[in-house]
Amino acid sequence: MISSDSRLVHWFKAAGRPAQARRSRCRAVAERIERQSNELAGKTDAELARQATALRWQAKSTTDLGILLPEAFALVHQASRRTLGMTYYPVQVMGAVALFDGGIVEMQTGEGKTLTALMPAFLRALPGKGCHVVTVNDYLAGRDADWSRPAFELLGLSVGCIQTPMQPEKRKREYTCDITYATAKELGFDFLRDRLREDADGQPGGEGVVQRGTYFALIDEADSILIDEARTPLIIAVTQRTEPKMVDLYRWGSRAAGHLERDSDYQFDPQRRNAWLTVAGCRKVLLMSMPASLKSIDTEQIYRQVERGLIAFHGFALDRDYVVVEDEIVIVDESTGRMMDGRKWQEGLHQAIEAKELLPISPKTQSAAQVTAQRFFRQYAHLAGMTGTAFQVASELGRTYGLKVTVIPTHRPCLRKGIDPRIFATREAKLHAVAAEIARLVVDGRAVLVGTPSVEASERLSVLLGELSVEHQILNARHHKIEAEIVSQAGQAGRVTIATNMAGRGTDIKLDPEVAENGGLHVIATEMHSSIRIDRQLIGRCARQGDRGTYQFFLSLEDELLLCLPPARLAEIQARAGPEGRGELSPNWLALFKKTQRLLERQHARQRRDMLKAEQKRTETYQKMGLDPYLEMTE
Repeated sequence: MISSDSRLVHWFKAAGRPAQARRSRCRAVAERIERQSNELAGKTDAELARQATALRWQAKSTTDLGILLPEAFALVHQASRRTLGMTYYPVQVMGAVALFDGGIVEMQTGEGKTLTALMPAFLRALPGKGCHVVTVNDYLAGRDADWSRPAFELLGLSVGCIQTPMQPEKRKREYTCDITYATAKELGFDFLRDRLREDADGQPGGEGVVQRGTYFALIDEADSILIDEARTPLIIAVTQRTEPKMVDLYRWGSRAAGHLERDSDYQFDPQRRNAWLTVAGCRKVLLMSMPASLKSIDTEQIYRQVERGLIAFHGFALDRDYVVVEDEIVIVDESTGRMMDGRKWQEGLHQAIEAKELLPISPKTQSAAQVTAQRFFRQYAHLAGMTGTAFQVASELGRTYGLKVTVIPTHRPCLRKGIDPRIFATREAKLHAVAAEIARLVVDGRAVLVGTPSVEASERLSVLLGELSVEHQILNARHHKIEAEIVSQAGQAGRVTIATNMAGRGTDIKLDPEVAENGGLHVIATEMHSSIRIDRQLIGRCARQGDRGTYQFFLSLEDELLLCLPPARLAEIQARAGPEGRGELSPNWLALFKKTQRLLERQHARQRRDMLKAEQKRTETYQKMGLDPYLEMTE
């Protein structure tokens, strides 16, 4: 353990700069752990297990875990080498020390965060109160649990994993393990289901409850879970009986929306995805022919459903915000590009989108319990996380979760190089240029990873590559179950992989010798995202662990990023493109994209702050009434 005096030494060495002081401390502790691990090299597996058991008893007897840190981390160092064939780099041990201290560690893509997590997970699990390692999808949870299990079991700890679907009895067994791997979604929903069970029983705990508390969570891809997903609360909903007249309303509302004129009949705010009827629009709606069944429905309810129909048409796009699977709408996560099975939009919006796509109307749901990522993870007694992109949101992570960001240096110098972006007036011109560039790179023996914002964009690019006879793999929300396998092959010579957003995140891309010799993996970003962090995550796929690699942005004035701007502003931008308007534009246009991206980042941060304030107010209100703030009031 680093004493307070020692902390002061590192503070002065870093000239009072907190981030440098933390790195200095972590480096000093990492060197000590390396020495202790070398001293354990001569011990047998049985001796390591007995030493781990002794540590466990000390941890359960209220010994400060900080005192046990060097010995515990040294044991994991040795266990990983023996069972996994993995040896820690000094920077990985530095990251592990920073994670135990309770903060967010920024480690570049490919630096081995999965191995880094074993050390703090082992130490925090010793008191027997439960340790949750949080991943972004079920595949990674299962993969990481299986991969780490031999090292933990050598040291006497059990490993569990929560998957979808899984029966409550099985879930309870997995949560009783010393270390449990799970997605944030599964943890949050199990927490809410437990609250509902307790409410039904009238007492806390009980046989039906599956979780045993919120002691320690270590979050992989922490910015995605704590920031990007924090604008959407987890909601457990109960199905309501849908009357035939409501089905008529959903379908008629969708048809009515298609007969209204923007600005005169309704206004639409693309930034907030909100629509409202004008006075003229309300008058036109009432004059429209409608089924007799709607005569008994309140006029205000009719207006609201027409407005939801407008939002469905103008704010949500097929193959971008959702896909259709077996006649059902499946939401696509805007940050990761993955399908979110079981999620539904509330307040009749889901039914409006079903009506828009001419699909069967599903029953409307009503919220029974809900929690946001901010509220859920702030309950943990100890919280830590790791990601390749945290620095830009360090202040928000500190303000919301009380977490400090520590940037860990790379094991080898980063050789990633950026190529000047190319900007086009139209999306079609851009995609043709992307396809031509890919064909050239394939001839040069490079491997190419292309990031697209939507399923539609990836499939359009696929058509263009087919016309050029360029073989490629397409990875989007339609193929989420095999994404890791596809991404792992993306470093082979001549391989072209098209992926939506962050598909395949958490999977290593290993280069074959020919690709490494020809310049490494080349990443093409076909749009800038609403957050610079997501762009960094994509380009971080190349040039890992000292490999060479390059990246380039291809942008257009029809990109989704710019659609948040008012129509008049978009028209002005198109007019400015002038005679060049159908071809490639000057690089000076890049400033527009960067400015818009900063605008959206500020807007999303404000939305998260507003949601947190609203939840805090709701909690205070419910507590004054003696009610559970996570459960909805019922009549």
